[in-house]
Amino acid sequence: MHQTARRHGVTIMVQGTSSDAGKSMLVAALCRCLKQRGFRVAPFKPQNMALNSAVTADGGEIGRAQAVQAMAAGVAPHVDMNPVLLKPSSDTGAQVIIHGKVVADMQARPYHDYKTIAMQAVLASHQRLIEAYDVVVVEGAGSPAEVNLRDRDIANMGFAEAVDCPVLLIADIDRGGVFAQLVGTLALLSDSEQARIKGMVINKFRGDISLLQPGLDWLENYTGKPVTGVLPYLHNLALAAEDAIAAEQTTDTTLPQLNVVVPVFSRISNHTDFDALRAHPQVNLQYIPQHAPLPAADLIILPGSKNVRSDLALLRENGWDNDIARHLRYGGKVIGICGGYQMLGQHIDDPDGVEDMPGGSRGLNLLPVTTVLTGHKKLTRDTATLLARPEIALTGYQIHVGVSQLTDNACGSALCRLGTGEHEGYISQDDQIIGSYLHGLFDHPQALQYFLQWAGLNAPISESYTLQQETDIERLAALCNAHLDWQAIDALTGPPPRQVTTGDSYE
Repeated sequence: MHQTARRHGVTIMVQGTSSDAGKSMLVAALCRCLKQRGFRVAPFKPQNMALNSAVTADGGEIGRAQAVQAMAAGVAPHVDMNPVLLKPSSDTGAQVIIHGKVVADMQARPYHDYKTIAMQAVLASHQRLIEAYDVVVVEGAGSPAEVNLRDRDIANMGFAEAVDCPVLLIADIDRGGVFAQLVGTLALLSDSEQARIKGMVINKFRGDISLLQPGLDWLENYTGKPVTGVLPYLHNLALAAEDAIAAEQTTDTTLPQLNVVVPVFSRISNHTDFDALRAHPQVNLQYIPQHAPLPAADLIILPGSKNVRSDLALLRENGWDNDIARHLRYGGKVIGICGGYQMLGQHIDDPDGVEDMPGGSRGLNLLPVTTVLTGHKKLTRDTATLLARPEIALTGYQIHVGVSQLTDNACGSALCRLGTGEHEGYISQDDQIIGSYLHGLFDHPQALQYFLQWAGLNAPISESYTLQQETDIERLAALCNAHLDWQAIDALTGPPPRQVTTGDSYE
């Protein structure tokens, strides 16, 4: 029962001058800062186009960034936090996911027409959130100044206008041209949209702020908009990315090192699986771009893919199959996760054209596994036990189409046992190759130690990626607490609730 009547929640939105300007980061930081101030807060992204996704407790699929933002807000991720998720399968087509479930595969033009229906889902989710939380912090997508996408827009100003919410505009000064980014974006907005911009945030500043001040004064005078904050560059941030592959990594070269390479497929998905490896001080992880050979390494990891047969063909075009064969001859280790697991098998069949044109592809024939792609997408959050000595408990999640079966000549062993009692994954008889559908294998300290030691690293240090994410969220919050104009933000959110109320929520 309610102790007091819950007030109607307020909504504030963060939009960016471009992709990767810092929207996801700022929303996560605001969620934590507002939580610290006593608000019940939830993240929200109306429409997300990303191949990094997460499974919610209710068995739905949302963008990975929204799951991290929910962590920052201290609430469980829910499908209402990202009601529309687009997972590109080609340059012009994407899988359309509404409220966590696949509804169709669409090309760009039909989806543009479908947006009026998608907007209904967006507004329904937003309504449920503002009824359950004090503040909903919304992340836009790309830039609101993409004039070709303004018709039927549900991701940026189209949404802001529909729910009548204020907007903070963030730009990345590290890219250069920050004043042009901000002024140009404002110039391409309508009068009513410009009026929604209540402040500008400059992200990733390095140097002496006094040298920037004349530019800030000019910007405020020219645009009539206040600068709500200048956020310093924050090094070694390990929060899960929305889609971009982060290049920055710090290793401790005084310690034994494990060299790990990950080939970058055209439709690479859930590469956040490797964030825990990138954050480990004893791991040197390299993402290898297309048309570059795979260098010598201790471990090669084949990631997930939204179009497995197409990316398998790309793997061969790049000669990576020969690189992998040479790597194994020299005693190296290989892990395939999700789509990468399917590629390691003998054959992949897609009789109904689930991911692309109907047909089949010969796998790398490194594991005794055959896969048939089906229209049913498996979305589960799993408890599991690594069948190591001693056994290691972990949690993970599965997001995939396709059913993989071991062939009759399988002589290896299962990787783990799920909470349901089923065996999952496979370790080759020679102990060189592992395949698994489980995402999140490296997120648990003991499991990470096991895989690093298996790959050849002596005495790996125990590192908790979950704890590191929590530490980074706190770092972000401290940065924003120190460098944002909270008087201006308080004017948008109102005062914190005086009494914490109980009632329905998504926790």
